[in-house]
Amino acid sequence: MFAWSGDKANKGKDFLAVIDADPSSPSYGRLVTTLATDQTSVRIHHTEYLMPASGMLFANDHDAGRTFIFDVRDPLHPAVATSFTDMSGYMHPHSYLRLPNGHVLATFQHSHDSMNPETLGRHGGLVEIDDTGKVIRSASSADPAFPDALLTPYSLIVLPELDRVVSTNSAMDSEDVFRGLTYQVWRLSDLKLLQTMFFDPGENHYGAISPEEPRLGPDGAIYVQTLACGIERITGVDRDQPKSQLVYSFPSADCGVPTIIGHYLLEGVFYLHTVIVLDIANGAKPVEVSRVKLDDNYFPHWTGWDAKTNRVVVTPGRVGDPRLYLLKFDPFTGAIAVDEAFHDADGKPGFNFIDRDWPHGWKGSGQPHGVVFSR
Repeated sequence: MFAWSGDKANKGKDFLAVIDADPSSPSYGRLVTTLATDQTSVRIHHTEYLMPASGMLFANDHDAGRTFIFDVRDPLHPAVATSFTDMSGYMHPHSYLRLPNGHVLATFQHSHDSMNPETLGRHGGLVEIDDTGKVIRSASSADPAFPDALLTPYSLIVLPELDRVVSTNSAMDSEDVFRGLTYQVWRLSDLKLLQTMFFDPGENHYGAISPEEPRLGPDGAIYVQTLACGIERITGVDRDQPKSQLVYSFPSADCGVPTIIGHYLLEGVFYLHTVIVLDIANGAKPVEVSRVKLDDNYFPHWTGWDAKTNRVVVTPGRVGDPRLYLLKFDPFTGAIAVDEAFHDADGKPGFNFIDRDWPHGWKGSGQPHGVVFSR
């Protein structure tokens, strides 16, 4: 698997760590190699969520505003194919989803025409990009009907069979974190913005704050995790009046990148130091079926699924222990547990990023974020 990482102290370079994730391998859990970039770490952030068929993997240092395209077709010898920053008047790309044609559709949080000297931009856009880093087309998230709304695209889901894209609007800067409250529906074929809609605030009035990651559920609905630890369920995106409902709230705050496997939704709950599994077979009434607590100094953020091995990868937020864990997950029962067999030389479960001598010639503590399993 490929763990996109940076220097926790923001002095070294961003790098890609290749780790053996094959349970049948004698080197399971061990570091295979690393590939350093020329980018000094600012805020290591998202990769794609799944390994693309092309083997050309997008990953960004968000606050640096820079995206790398890695050639990982030979997993043991990854290479930087190219990199890019601003595109078509948009800046700070956040998330990447593949289209049926193999191109990436990326969310860019800000646009040049919405910037001013005091604040970050209040709208951004979507940009379609090929594997060489070439812009194919783009569209703005600005909506005249929502002149005061924060319309900074965070992540998205592509629905080719409905000719739709759904994106969320959420802030990466703490100044605007409470202003992210909307989602947008686009027509995929021409990237026309069709609607901007508010999420359901729910009875607690905070569950919709800072909507982040949309995922397609088994019932065809879209499930969106919020930073406020709500789960919003969107239906009817192919109709005139899509609807969002807050269907679940985790008993904490700061929830990160979720994963849906069958009729289960897995969520890392930051301040509980825990990954929780919900059964969403009845999407309007999710039910917790299992959970696993990690270390008290571990704050889970990113999750990703490997169907080959029934393993879930977990990486932390920017505080606490920068360890990477693999969890064993039963897609039939929803049971989840730490994979004790996955460990490196220190013998403890997980992969240790603290104070290592890395193959690319750097010594220090890494900070992993996005992780993708090879094909």
